[in-house]
Amino acid sequence: MSSLFERVGGKTAVNAAVDLFYQKVLADALLSPFFDSVNMKNQQAKQRGFLMMAFGGPNNYSGKDLREAHAPLVAKGLDENHFNAVARHLQNTLKELDLSGDLINEVMTIVASTEHDVLDK
Repeated sequence: MSSLFERVGGKTAVNAAVDLFYQKVLADALLSPFFDSVNMKNQQAKQRGFLMMAFGGPNNYSGKDLREAHAPLVAKGLDENHFNAVARHLQNTLKELDLSGDLINEVMTIVASTEHDVLDK
């Protein structure tokens, strides 16, 4: 069976998803303050690398682990409401990009598995 990375459409699809996803996140008043001082070009590059790795594609991710990367945000109040909003934006992005329900469910299962690390639980 091919990897999730291949089934979602590879690098081109991940790039499109990350671009659309961050448009949604930055337009969300609940989430946008967390990105006020973030270099979004670098953030998007890190997100692309992370998703490609998480989906079983090329592992070019050299960033921090999820717990370490999100610790400063947790210190600023990042909580389940924020995590759920991010997940909802990702799910809506994948729907907008016409991924099948099965693929979206597979991606969202991976996202759900990161909650404890992202929120430092």
